[in-house]
Amino acid sequence: MNPPEHIGVVAHARRAQSIPVAERIVQTLNQRGIKTWMTIRWDNAQHQEMEQSTDLVIAIGGDGAMLRAARTCAPYQIPVLGVNMGYVGFLPEISSPNQWERHLDQLLRGAFWVERRMTLDVTITRNHVAIAAGSALNDIVINRNRTVGTVLLQTYIDGYWATTYHADALIVATPTGSTAYALAAGGPILPPELHNILIIPVAPHLSMDRPIILSEGSTVQVVLSSERGHDAGVVTDGSALTDIQPGDRVSIRAGKDYGLFVRMRDRNYFYRSLLDRLEPRVPNRATPDKLQLPPENDSNEL
Repeated sequence: MNPPEHIGVVAHARRAQSIPVAERIVQTLNQRGIKTWMTIRWDNAQHQEMEQSTDLVIAIGGDGAMLRAARTCAPYQIPVLGVNMGYVGFLPEISSPNQWERHLDQLLRGAFWVERRMTLDVTITRNHVAIAAGSALNDIVINRNRTVGTVLLQTYIDGYWATTYHADALIVATPTGSTAYALAAGGPILPPELHNILIIPVAPHLSMDRPIILSEGSTVQVVLSSERGHDAGVVTDGSALTDIQPGDRVSIRAGKDYGLFVRMRDRNYFYRSLLDRLEPRVPNRATPDKLQLPPENDSNEL
């Protein structure tokens, strides 16, 4: 990759301890001759900077900070480097602020690669009129809204009716989101390089209870059934987008933009990083870094 010459640094607005870290990073970059800008909230000034000349953005925080930064940077195709100050820290590349300077020379040499991750676009229509739209890097969730009980969600794939979910919620996730809420709801893990949509119901009752992985390019439409009369809400990456009423249609498809993550680890980092979090107490019994396969036997003998 080309070494970055203009870098934005974004601190976490609700974590005051991230601001001194951001200031130190900016100071270090300036000393190395790198043009920088810094913010704790996205505004028009940062969007102008990104549109004109920003090469890379450093996001300080946890997975949520990475998601917000990647969604904001996606239309400009600007990669995001994460510095973890969160709890899980699955998405950030640098595990803690104390590790930042170790990676600085590598970053400024351009010794990194950029991972491209699928996004989702969602549009909500009422009586054939769009009332809300948004995007997500993790997932779009349709859930019951301030009610006790389940919702009925008529679900269509590529315009054809598939099933009606009777559940607490329905998760429509990207491969990135497959390791988030979808995983907690019992869904499968998808590697990040895939471009497939995952559908998984939450606490389904007497209805389809298995996750579905759609073909690349498929679309999903969900209509809130009027049979139960409950209102519901649409949530994108954990943030409320809008309330919906019976008869409203939620249309979801692969996004036109991609979230771009800066990676400095090997390209096969994903499985090791994931399993280290899922199985933190499992000892590593494999001594070689890479499996050494036995030589192939040219004979036909068993």
